[in-house]
Amino acid sequence: MEPISDQFMEFHPIHGINVRLDHLGTQATRVESFANGVCFSKDPLKPGEIFLIEIEDKELGWCGHLRIGLTAMDPRNLEVVPEYSIPDLTDLGNSWVFAITRNHNKIIEDTEVREAGDGGQAGGRRLGRGQAEDDDNNNTNTKPKSFFTDTHLYIENIKIPRDKLVGRSRPGRYSHILDDLYKSNALPPTARRSRIGVLYVSKGKGLGDMHIVINGEDMGASAKGIPTTQPLFAVVDVFAATKCVRIVQVEYGFSSLQTLCRKAIQKHIVHRMAIDWLELPEALKHYCKYE
Repeated sequence: MEPISDQFMEFHPIHGINVRLDHLGTQATRVESFANGVCFSKDPLKPGEIFLIEIEDKELGWCGHLRIGLTAMDPRNLEVVPEYSIPDLTDLGNSWVFAITRNHNKIIEDTEVREAGDGGQAGGRRLGRGQAEDDDNNNTNTKPKSFFTDTHLYIENIKIPRDKLVGRSRPGRYSHILDDLYKSNALPPTARRSRIGVLYVSKGKGLGDMHIVINGEDMGASAKGIPTTQPLFAVVDVFAATKCVRIVQVEYGFSSLQTLCRKAIQKHIVHRMAIDWLELPEALKHYCKYE
């Protein structure tokens, strides 16, 4: 089942004090410090609808990376946007946030802990590894066995077009090599051009599971038993080494004419730099190379 979405994804105008949005509301940049970079989706997500962002820029010298998740708190009702998503926002309750790390993002199911609904109604709690994000012990992240050849990503009964889920390198001399690395998820999740998304899957009885998707791969249910009877907003914390992110619009159902043209062009070229040799409008060349 494909989710039905007709909304243009944007960031909420309410955000951390160190965040600046572009004029479209689709790019968020932290302009100072390493904190106060919490952002929200402008609208609540529907079941199975992914909020997908791409890491546009990074900043050296900080420890820690992007955090992403969901909250049942309407940003308009916040007296002040918390400085940190973990633990400040999660401590307020009804927020579930996952710290993205370089190596450890895959969720290993523990049948003895966390039955469906356990902790869901009690509110937010800390997930992931906020304090030891780059710990090299107990590496549970495994690379996919083959290149992504499927046209869709399947998460339980949800079907998401894979085309936009995998990050792409900036056009350059070696972009055709880097694109293959992205498609195999060989580059770290915290790298520039990596694409990270969050969604929730309805489990019935007013509950759902939150899933994180990194470069087209489902990391598993990072939070279970989330109450879905109230609107759920995406949370993106532009934290520490992550400097700037932009929203990637995902098309469900039929592709747009723009996307169909891009696919037709890319099918008949060696790699994206060859697009420059074609007699096409510059705007179309830019779209074919970057998206």
